[in-house]
Amino acid sequence: MGNSYTGHLQSTRFEEVLHNSIEASLRSNTVVPRPVFTQLYLEAEQRPYSHDGRGDEDEDEEDGSDSNSPPIPYQMRPPPDGSCTTDGFCQAGKDLRLSSMATESLEVAPGFLLVGAKSPSVPDHILVCAVDQRFLPDECGRNALLGFSGNCMGCGEKGFRYFTEFADHINLKLTTQPKKQKHLKYHLLRNAQGILVKGPPICWKGIGKIAQEFLVNKDTILHFMRMGILLYKRIASATLQLTVFVCVFLSVGHGTLPHLCGNLGDVLVSGLLQKCYLNSQNLPRVYEQYGTAPIQPISTEMLILLTVYYLVQLAPDQAPLMEDLEQIFMRSWRESHLTEIRQYQQTHAQIAPPLPCLAQPLTPSQLPWLAKLATSSCGEGVLVLDTAPSLAEALEETFHRLVDGRLSQTNYVVIICMNRSQEIESCVVVTGKHQTRALAESLLSPSDCVREIIHEMSSGMAAELGSYFTKCAGETDLYLKWHEIRPIQLAVARKLLSHVCAIADSSTQNLDLGSFDKVEFLICVPPSEVTFHQVVLHLWNSGLLRELGLDQDCLSVKEAEQYVVKLNQSAVGKINSLIQKSKMNPYTLFILVHDHAHWDISSGQCSGGDSSLGLVDSLLNCRQIRDAPNILTLHVTSFPFTLQTQYTRISPYNEIHWPSGFNNDVDLYHEKTKYFGVSELLETTRSGSGLPLLRYDSSFESMAAALEERFPKLHSAVIRTHVLIQHYSLALMVTAGGQALQALQKHISVETLEMVQCLLNTSQRCPSRHGHMLLLRIPSPALAAFAHQRLCHVRNRLGLHKQFEVILGDPCSALTVGKHFLDQLRVWLKILDPDWAPLTYLELEALPCILILTGMDPLGESLPRSLKYCDLRVISCWSLQRTTLEQELGLAAYLLKTKQDGQHGPHARCDLSESDPEKLSSTDNEDEEVVVDGQYSKTRKHERILSRDSSISLLSFNTSLNNELPKLGNQASPAGSQHPQSDWTPLDPDKQPNQRQQSKSTSSGSSSTRASPLRQSCSWARNLSRPPVVLLPKAVYDLITTVDSSGLPKSTSFLPHSAVEWVSSFRPLLSKMMTCTEQSLYYRQWTVPKPHHMDSSNRAEGRTDNFHPRKLLLSGPPQVGKTGAYLQFLGILSRMLIRLMEVDIYDEEDINCNLVRYHQPIALWPNTDTVQGMPFDYTIHDPKYEDISTVYSPDFTPNSNDGNSRRQEDVYLHRRTARIKLSKYAAYNTYHHCEQCHQYMGFNPQYQSTLHAFTFSHLLLGEEIQLYFIIPKSKEHHFSFSQSGGQLESMRLPLTSDWNPDAIKSPIFTPTTGRHEHGLFNLYHAMEGAAHLHILVIKEYEMAVYKKYWPNHIMLVLPTIFNGAGIGAAHFLIKELSYHNLELERSRRVEHGSRPQDVWPFIILADDSCVMWNSVDVDPKRWTERNVSLKQVLQHMESSPNITQYGLCGMRKWSSRGGGAGQQKDPFSRGHLHDFLLLNVDLTQNVQYNQNRFTCDDVDFNLRAHSAGLLICRFNNFSVMKKQIAIGGYGTFIIKTKMTDVPTTIQPTQYICAPDSKHLFLATPAQLLLEKYLQHTSHRLFPLSAQNYSHPVLSVDCYLNLGPEVTVCFVSSRPHSINFSTTGLLFSGLLLYFCDSFVTPGFLKKFQFLKGATLCVICPNRSSLRQTVVRLELEEEWRFRLSDEFQTANAKEDQPLFFLTGKHI
Repeated sequence: MGNSYTGHLQSTRFEEVLHNSIEASLRSNTVVPRPVFTQLYLEAEQRPYSHDGRGDEDEDEEDGSDSNSPPIPYQMRPPPDGSCTTDGFCQAGKDLRLSSMATESLEVAPGFLLVGAKSPSVPDHILVCAVDQRFLPDECGRNALLGFSGNCMGCGEKGFRYFTEFADHINLKLTTQPKKQKHLKYHLLRNAQGILVKGPPICWKGIGKIAQEFLVNKDTILHFMRMGILLYKRIASATLQLTVFVCVFLSVGHGTLPHLCGNLGDVLVSGLLQKCYLNSQNLPRVYEQYGTAPIQPISTEMLILLTVYYLVQLAPDQAPLMEDLEQIFMRSWRESHLTEIRQYQQTHAQIAPPLPCLAQPLTPSQLPWLAKLATSSCGEGVLVLDTAPSLAEALEETFHRLVDGRLSQTNYVVIICMNRSQEIESCVVVTGKHQTRALAESLLSPSDCVREIIHEMSSGMAAELGSYFTKCAGETDLYLKWHEIRPIQLAVARKLLSHVCAIADSSTQNLDLGSFDKVEFLICVPPSEVTFHQVVLHLWNSGLLRELGLDQDCLSVKEAEQYVVKLNQSAVGKINSLIQKSKMNPYTLFILVHDHAHWDISSGQCSGGDSSLGLVDSLLNCRQIRDAPNILTLHVTSFPFTLQTQYTRISPYNEIHWPSGFNNDVDLYHEKTKYFGVSELLETTRSGSGLPLLRYDSSFESMAAALEERFPKLHSAVIRTHVLIQHYSLALMVTAGGQALQALQKHISVETLEMVQCLLNTSQRCPSRHGHMLLLRIPSPALAAFAHQRLCHVRNRLGLHKQFEVILGDPCSALTVGKHFLDQLRVWLKILDPDWAPLTYLELEALPCILILTGMDPLGESLPRSLKYCDLRVISCWSLQRTTLEQELGLAAYLLKTKQDGQHGPHARCDLSESDPEKLSSTDNEDEEVVVDGQYSKTRKHERILSRDSSISLLSFNTSLNNELPKLGNQASPAGSQHPQSDWTPLDPDKQPNQRQQSKSTSSGSSSTRASPLRQSCSWARNLSRPPVVLLPKAVYDLITTVDSSGLPKSTSFLPHSAVEWVSSFRPLLSKMMTCTEQSLYYRQWTVPKPHHMDSSNRAEGRTDNFHPRKLLLSGPPQVGKTGAYLQFLGILSRMLIRLMEVDIYDEEDINCNLVRYHQPIALWPNTDTVQGMPFDYTIHDPKYEDISTVYSPDFTPNSNDGNSRRQEDVYLHRRTARIKLSKYAAYNTYHHCEQCHQYMGFNPQYQSTLHAFTFSHLLLGEEIQLYFIIPKSKEHHFSFSQSGGQLESMRLPLTSDWNPDAIKSPIFTPTTGRHEHGLFNLYHAMEGAAHLHILVIKEYEMAVYKKYWPNHIMLVLPTIFNGAGIGAAHFLIKELSYHNLELERSRRVEHGSRPQDVWPFIILADDSCVMWNSVDVDPKRWTERNVSLKQVLQHMESSPNITQYGLCGMRKWSSRGGGAGQQKDPFSRGHLHDFLLLNVDLTQNVQYNQNRFTCDDVDFNLRAHSAGLLICRFNNFSVMKKQIAIGGYGTFIIKTKMTDVPTTIQPTQYICAPDSKHLFLATPAQLLLEKYLQHTSHRLFPLSAQNYSHPVLSVDCYLNLGPEVTVCFVSSRPHSINFSTTGLLFSGLLLYFCDSFVTPGFLKKFQFLKGATLCVICPNRSSLRQTVVRLELEEEWRFRLSDEFQTANAKEDQPLFFLTGKHI
């Protein structure tokens, strides 16, 4: 081609020197030449190939002779008399010239073709002839029979057997020897107008001259497509077996495509190169938007030159990839602007030397020179045309060269020219057959490909291809174990649950988990029968339906199908039904699982007439599902890239990625399994250990390539399928025919013969006829049906119909298995049901078969572990999307079982995973490497378990070493059940004594010399640990085994899916170190959906995102276990919702019960007189006070055994609780949200609160106290304000006579601390929505956080001095404030005409853990308790007769055993009240809560209230349930030192110290230290009182807990107080706590003490302590020592308490 050195010096060094020298001559002398492009911009993994590997062939000589000898003179025979001798006419006088016959209708005999002959006498004309095609060559110049057979198209004479005779008849008038090779020049074809024209040349020698004319109109601009890639595909007429592919690439801005006229019946246009060039201009904008200086894009000249360099380095059998060209452009641009980019990145590190690049811009005049220089090393592979003045003339010249056959060795023609405006015009013409086929088929969508193949198969176009081939010539019992959740699946399920909880916990309130009490679900799967039944069976055996309470309506596998739906038209009804159910059941959470979510992502708006397209979008993305607050959609896929675009509906925070199971060889989840996926398959190609598992078949590829050249009209899938089936047919014949047919082996590839021999020999050698599965993947359904028919025919003709089954795996139809093999499966699975048939591929375990899996994409079908070969040689080589390639390879993915013994040597190593368990280079875990021995003959360090579907534990087996024949099960299948539970349960080896040892030996992963003869003879049993071998097309193999610069397989950089596109070609590559989350963010940044993608309409308008809040995405490698994980998720989600609806309730019986009865059991209200006559029950019955000092009562005798046993039990069980489901009347914490109480909670900016001060004085406090009320605007009607300044005056109270069925009269006060989230302050449901006044009493430092969580609640803020106070201070202030408010309200009511006593005097003191209330049904025969609302309880109590005569009313604590021994006791009692009180602040005016107390303040208050003569009534028919809340509360005490804020372990004895001593002071309130000291050490302080109930400690005017071993006798010193008689009672001690003036020496002398009894006097300071001793004359009867004075361990500024002890004389 004009390069004289080509073929002589081919060394790289010579090319480099020549290249640099010519380049330097084109540069200025002042600039040092720099080396350029080939090794600079091309990918490191791409190896340069020469395009002249076929060798240069000289063009045909004019004479067409095969010899260089002189031409032989020839004398024509004289014509017959009377015959015509005119040139261009036959001897019969008929015109044979093409120009005359072009429009005539000609009859051509079958098997004949019209050809054009050239006569030297009429060189301007072509003579029309008809020649038998058998004597003509094919397009490669081969396969022409010797001899001749022709007919005259003029006169119609037939049967010319010699070309010399025929040449005389048509008057060729030759002077040399007539030869058909010399004078028959062209095929003749009819164009689109039906005119006969000259066609491509007849290829007599190699690739001949192409006879096709193109007329180029230079003045007409192509109007139907501007600037793209024009793919010209010439389809010949039915009489010509030749097709020529021509590809024309036109780049934007490089000229305009001229109008092409002529025979353009099949012209395809693609914009690949156009888009690639266009994107090259966009990269500078990325840097310019950050304020850097403008950076120029790649020049037009450089783009063209880099394109030439890329084409030059392509191998002869390699098709161009736009992805490679884009990366070349990006690297070129970055290197040419390295300085500017470094400035943008602002890195101060040392700048590495820039890669070689052009020192000056490339000029248009230099471009052709450098382009031709680049092509000089590849022979004729790439041709540069630069002489034409316009693109139109250059194209015309190119087509003329095609016509003349001068481009037979050329794959690419690059046209470069300058137009009249001095602008560069360029295009690329692709002429190589392999390249044009690849480009043409890559433009076909999957549906177009299916239609094309169906057309070729049905129209007879493949008939000749078919005719071409006709010319050539031990016992192991199986048990299905479907349900076995692995730890990693449970971890993923919990991860899903945590994401759901995160949605619920977010402030957006998009999911109210607290309002749901049930879970229902619907699983959507692709329209595959096998996948459908696979999920149904897994669901049925998972136990999920039983757990969710749905199995009552689902009694068989058939009925379980209602929870799984195929996404076809039948899904419309089920989805609509789910939407309606969600509206009717707002408290049910519906989970819509979209499995295999990448399958159909077409937009419902672009479906057109095809109803199957866009169905997923129209169903799952419809407004009803999107807006339903109780429908959550979970998308599950192995290939999430299709859903991760800029317009995705799924938030990146709602993505859950499958974690890595190993980290540095450590099994993170202790499941002893290892995933074997794409990266592990690739590793076997690099390990060098045995044969790789991933291979390609070179022999098959060669045969297919030859036929693709012979039959260029047919789709490559048609050709490759025919070749494959021919190989299998011959291999079956060779294997079955023995030595007689060994000669056929040369027509079969070694790989095909190996697979067929394994298929046949395995089952023949096994006594049980176990065998392997051979997967034959044929995407086209038409070709799959053809292959199934042919293989069945060959199998049956050879008599192998009982050796193996041929199964057509069509997703649209159910499995069909022959009766013989059905019987075998029933025997192996021990199924007696005669109607049973396999529904999934998993049930074909150990069945020798060829499974022909069809469908354009796999649809999630799982394969059994008996799969040994995955034949993927027929999959598309040109669908270059990541999802397409990886889902095909995913068919071979499965789990390995690692060793479970203690071996940790080098053979125990199972993988080389990365350090971060979450780091996966892709969803197929490319980073995880497994070194697998291709032969697996020496070491078995992995064992295959489970099926390809991780979620199903697959067919599990146990090998019996004692039996030789399979046994039938002895249990028949129940009617209506396809898989009886007994038959689907694995045998437990430990429960089979005869097989225990054998099972253990055979199940281990190590090889054993003791293996049974049966196992040795059963290849299936021996090879369970061997992964399948995968055969790929060579083009695909080269793509995935080539590693790009990022360290990942080249296929990972491909477009994720055909429905998305790159935002820019200039983007970074995926990195090997990227986690799945980083990959997601990569695709979200760099891809956008195409218009027909379902997310294309999801672009956010004016928002940063448009994510659906209730959509989740679970991604994981194929067959890793996602189905089992999401089924487990549904189960634990249901359990969590039940748990949310359940609370831990304290479930403890009353202690120290009695059975005294005063009221009738059916009494509804207490009788005042009766209660007045009932003795006060001093004994404490609340079990929470089981460990405090017993209150002495003369009528009570303690049961020491009962108490001791309870306390011993308490050591181990703590407080007993019960799990109770919340009723509709429950009180809730802040996590509860529902529509009914949404307004009550006030989560709305319109709910504003105001702070109001309220001041009152009290004698005990000594000064005025200022409190603050936080009052929401919505609650101001409960208060009265001054008309002048809006000053808070009082809290409104109703009248006693008021009655409102929808209101509660008593204000509810709830003191709380540390429970802003967990306190049960939402009383909306408990009150049934009734009006009530609820006030939270909080500490000042917690005001902000409580206001945040409860913005619509009234809050009473305690003064600052009470920040460290206990519950006593809160109760004290509540009661005193309420009485003060009562006085204010009485004054206000009097002004309006009411009496003071008419104002309602009650308040409610409620604990913040009261959750539900119960009522006992009044029935004397039967004791029953039911849950009721708090409204009902309070209205009942408030309506009691003479209610204002009671000081306190309350109720008992709930117990699951009812009232315990008091189930039949009085409905009302008079004793201690706790937790929930109805308090009469009027009658209790003179009885105050002790503001200093931290513990037992209610016991102390009850005793003093009774001693004051107040009526206390407990409603025993009502009970309150208290929730166990482990967080916060007044019971949480922190003892810490003054030196540090960190709580430390301090013994109770250190809570006190001697006055003025050097002691470690504690930063704890003095009162708390005193109470805790007395609680833990009083048995030593009062030694005579320990375990001595008959001699209690006398406590005057107060109750303090002295520990469970000490009994306390309470007496009041107040005048007219009620005390029981203590005559004759000897006390073991005396406790005086803050004695007031009512305690006198005379009062104390009424009581008698044991000798040696202990006195303890407690006072606020040392001075008052001494004064008390003197005032009470204690020294007369008590002996004191100086060492008996103590103080609490507080510093002086913290005001310690002092006490003095003494002994009775």
